[in-house]
Amino acid sequence: MIKGYWVPILHSHLPFVKHPKYENFLEEHWLFEAITECYIPLLRRLKKLEEENVHFRLTTSVTPPLAEMLSDEHLMKKYRKYLDTHIELGNKEIERTRGDEYFHPLAHFYRDLFVQTKEFFEGFLAGNVLNGYKHFYYNGSLEVITCGATHGYLPILSVNEHSVRTQIEIAVQAHEKHFGKKPNGIWLPECAYYDGLDKILNEKGIKFFIVDSHALTYGRPTALNGVYTPTYTPTGVAAFARDALSSKQVWSSKEGYPGDFEYRDFYRDIGYDLDFDYIKPYINPDGIRVFTGFKYHKITGTSDYKEAYNPWIAENKTKEHAENFHWHRELQFDHLGTLMNRIPMVVSPYDAELFGHWWFEGPEFLCNMFRQIDKHKVMKAVTPMEYLGMYPKNQVVNPNPSSWGDKGYYDVWLNSGNDWIYRHLHQMADVMEEKAKEYFHTNDKNISRVLTQMLRELLLAQSSDWAFLMTTGTASEYSVNRTKEHISNFNELLGMINGNNIDFDRVNYLEYKNSIFDFIDFRIFITS
Repeated sequence: MIKGYWVPILHSHLPFVKHPKYENFLEEHWLFEAITECYIPLLRRLKKLEEENVHFRLTTSVTPPLAEMLSDEHLMKKYRKYLDTHIELGNKEIERTRGDEYFHPLAHFYRDLFVQTKEFFEGFLAGNVLNGYKHFYYNGSLEVITCGATHGYLPILSVNEHSVRTQIEIAVQAHEKHFGKKPNGIWLPECAYYDGLDKILNEKGIKFFIVDSHALTYGRPTALNGVYTPTYTPTGVAAFARDALSSKQVWSSKEGYPGDFEYRDFYRDIGYDLDFDYIKPYINPDGIRVFTGFKYHKITGTSDYKEAYNPWIAENKTKEHAENFHWHRELQFDHLGTLMNRIPMVVSPYDAELFGHWWFEGPEFLCNMFRQIDKHKVMKAVTPMEYLGMYPKNQVVNPNPSSWGDKGYYDVWLNSGNDWIYRHLHQMADVMEEKAKEYFHTNDKNISRVLTQMLRELLLAQSSDWAFLMTTGTASEYSVNRTKEHISNFNELLGMINGNNIDFDRVNYLEYKNSIFDFIDFRIFITS
């Protein structure tokens, strides 16, 4: 007998980063690390579950910027070089650690892991990670959803509604370009909702979205079943809200599973630990030490003392934690079942990078969780669309404006450290609207090219990642520079239009460097 439905949802996102002038650019490694540590490990385990005939259902966003990067030939050429360099480092580490009973097996483990990653990338994925997502998407075991076109923070952009409409419309088109069909759902950027957003989502064919708990518990009226059933907005789009308990068990490094002392320590890496001259060819060319992925220590405890990592012991620990997570969900469903007139649902949304990047063993935990579900058959993993198919009638609630950021609202993305961004973004949006109307009927292909690149620069400047990183102080200098770069590019292109003097070399370069969304036309800004 099924006691409850589990709805696991991952958010797979990175901002668009491409620097073709440089052979090696530090921030491009965000993508290469995510592919190696998160996306491929997850897809490999889904393939393994498929081969074992284990039933699983998973929902994941693949945001438009991420999909565009995963399909970019220049970036994938660099990724192949990244893998080859790490395999080379693995071979050197095998020699360096020879005779070390703890680190030598680990050197083999990592070298083999990079080799297997390359084989999976070139083999099953045929050189494109999106092929893996499409495989499971089309066989029904994976629901792939979209996000904002460039992860723009929609509540703050909404002062010009064209910005929000364009973010959603391009997201739908990008999803159809990369996956061959329109998305059913959307992970709202930062899970940020504002009154009236559902109307735009409905118009664009979106059937469901994800919000944090307080969007429904403080909704109007209050959601009678809390977060344990979806609700409909006034326009009929379903809202699925995060269950705090199941989320915290997994993402919290202090109270959740990732903090177990047997798991791999994220911060101890040979890129920082080893002699500079030895590691220099494998870190940033300017000498900045970076993570290499070769991490030989486990968490061990709360002090700086760290013991050698044992991946085989850690793998067994994921089985224990999957059993524990399953047990907690069963107890939760037993309790909820006494309070509701239907089988309850628990929604567990996470950043995909938690699984593999921050928590190295995370993909194996997820794999073992699906095995537990398949074994005990007291709960069932489903997608949001599957749950709506079983329970098409739900309460109508107007969600409360909210986000899943610190304190639950908008201040992570709008504060004294980043508020200077928005006067530029709002002005750029107004100018984009004005120029799109002025040149809507133009037959001049060169004018259209410049205006379309202006739209790309606006979209890239709107990415919520830059404001977030300024707040956290992580890569803040790069985030400030990227924001200013796109503002400057936009104004430079605007000057070409206003001065009737197009610098074609410059336009060609910007189209190559900031090549996101090759299918768009500037007119979409006022027609979406």
